[in-house]
Amino acid sequence: MTDVESPARFEFINREYADPRFRELLPMQRAQEALNAHAIDAMVRTLNEVAGGPVTGGPLELVVFTGDGVDNVQGNELDAFIGLLEGGLVSPNSGGPGYEGVQAAGWPDDFFWKPDGSEMGQDVHQSAFGFPQIPGLIERALQPLQAAGLSLPWLGCHGNHEEVCQGVGVVNPALAAATIRTRKPLRLPDGLDPDRIVETFVARPEVFMTGPYVDVTSDPARRPFALDEFVDAHLRSRARPSGHGFSEENRERGTAYYVHDTPAVRFITLDTACPAGGAQGCITADQLHWLERRLEEAHSSFRSRGGAMVRTGREDRLVVILSHHGFDSLTNQRTHQAAPGSDHVDRGQLLETLLRFSNVVLWLNGHIHANRVQPRPDQSGQGGGFWEVTTASLVDWPCQGRVVELSDIGDGMLAIACTMVDHQGSELAGLHRELAGNAPAGGFTAGRAGTPLDRNVILPLRAPFALERLHSNQ
Repeated sequence: MTDVESPARFEFINREYADPRFRELLPMQRAQEALNAHAIDAMVRTLNEVAGGPVTGGPLELVVFTGDGVDNVQGNELDAFIGLLEGGLVSPNSGGPGYEGVQAAGWPDDFFWKPDGSEMGQDVHQSAFGFPQIPGLIERALQPLQAAGLSLPWLGCHGNHEEVCQGVGVVNPALAAATIRTRKPLRLPDGLDPDRIVETFVARPEVFMTGPYVDVTSDPARRPFALDEFVDAHLRSRARPSGHGFSEENRERGTAYYVHDTPAVRFITLDTACPAGGAQGCITADQLHWLERRLEEAHSSFRSRGGAMVRTGREDRLVVILSHHGFDSLTNQRTHQAAPGSDHVDRGQLLETLLRFSNVVLWLNGHIHANRVQPRPDQSGQGGGFWEVTTASLVDWPCQGRVVELSDIGDGMLAIACTMVDHQGSELAGLHRELAGNAPAGGFTAGRAGTPLDRNVILPLRAPFALERLHSNQ
């Protein structure tokens, strides 16, 4: 969910798309982003109509999110996102009654698509890529909409865009103050070193607001939220399940990782956002220790760090890991700089930990806005490993979700069926998908849809224990 009028968005950085030094900061703006609320609502309505899994026919039981429900760690974005999932009247607009952003006809930059036409002549999207004029589109997209809300319970997750500005820059007091004020920057300020551009944005994103600017309407609802406020937004009376997975303990301890149990499956949601900034993820030693304890609780036996088998006397259940970042994107090295008391651990330690627990069968994540399926075998030969499944984002092509089904297929085998879901939205939601597909450098040809083996697949796995309970509980 994106506040497309926020002073603390730096759309002009898109102009630097050809400079690899800016790559971690891109994209800062998308032609379709003013329509994001309509795409989310369309996916919610589509999921509400799915009668059963396409492979097993079983009813859907739970929706899981893997983070980045908002764009810019702003309170108004979080309120709108929760509203889209819970149902009710949602307003995508902010600031004044009219649209004040880079897609307005009078905005003094022709790099962005302007559906109403541009007072500067044709914008780059129209002249170079054939984007159309659709007068009144942005104003229509930002009108309040009646969100359907999910009919299924759903679990939340903390991503880098819920932690840092534009998913990269640390929210310091100077940036927080500027976010609710009136100065919206137009271009890069003079004097920035392009060789240190990412680190400058990570540590001092407010510097990017010191160049030329235009005045927009202030809005206190844009105030950036802290982690406890993110958790608190999920702890509401109507939440199913309670807190959408988060708990009072999360709020009190300042954490965003938790366990949600069903009769057959333990879901463990990790928090991989790095408070020290940067788009990539990390995991701290404290969280890894917590994860080990939660895994032990779902196993009758497991391998210790030294390789010995440990018997627990507990009941076995399947384990599904949820997180924003996947294994390949847990490469953030900045934790030491901002929080020396909570040092990150190497991602290899996380993988080794998961592979010691044979009931871990699936890791679901997002972050890269692409479909990808990867096996994570146990290279030691002592266990079976698991599957890692990454699903594309709604904001970028291919604008999809997944249905995931776990089933016992006999002969000691488990099947994980993954089926892509396209929303049925027309009008504004359909236009959102069309614009996303035609986005320069980010659309049909960007590879985010993945290969056929990243989309509709059935993933076999040796069952870690007898799966009779699946027949009655899944």
